[in-house]
Amino acid sequence: MRIKYLGHASFLVTTAAGTRLQFDPYEPGGFNGAIGYGPFQEAADIVVISHDHADHACVGAVPGHPEVVKGRKSQTALDLEFRRLPAYHDPRRGAQRGENIITTCRVEGVSLCHLGDLGHVLSEGQAKEVGEVGILMLPVGGFFTIDAEHATLVMERLSPRVCIPMHYKTAKCNLPISSAEEFLRGKESVKRLGRSEVEITAEGLPPQTELWVLEPAL
Repeated sequence: MRIKYLGHASFLVTTAAGTRLQFDPYEPGGFNGAIGYGPFQEAADIVVISHDHADHACVGAVPGHPEVVKGRKSQTALDLEFRRLPAYHDPRRGAQRGENIITTCRVEGVSLCHLGDLGHVLSEGQAKEVGEVGILMLPVGGFFTIDAEHATLVMERLSPRVCIPMHYKTAKCNLPISSAEEFLRGKESVKRLGRSEVEITAEGLPPQTELWVLEPAL
């Protein structure tokens, strides 16, 4: 499969069979221009939504006529099974920003986990419920999500084979969040790939956690 980081918390996963799965599409120009990433250019067959905020749930901006996976209920779309695990957008059990849904799915033998706008450290029970993680898409910018310190704890608790940071400040994201550097600082096994897309197979996953930094495509 190929994984492309589109920007913010949005990724496009393309299977070997050509199925296109997009996570958390942002609204281009949303929040009065604070979301400066460009419009989506590739059609998707499935769109997965973690929660109903404009920078994560703009299905109308995605070309094509995708099936939409949202809500608490685990479901199947185009023969892919999506496990939906309720969590929160803040450390006060949703009192500040509401619910956030973690999504896991297995593609070509690789377990993908997208944490959406996770706002708290996962308990051991929640981490056990998530289970094995091949590729973890982890918010690291803080303020609206977990910050660098708490993101590190979540990563360590889930022990993914590959961790891809997301939801951080860039030249095209003017939200009051931190850059990825605060999260990456002092960590070993950081690979700055210098591109937005990477091909991944189950056999090619590293034996221990590596941090892969992808450049936003849009």
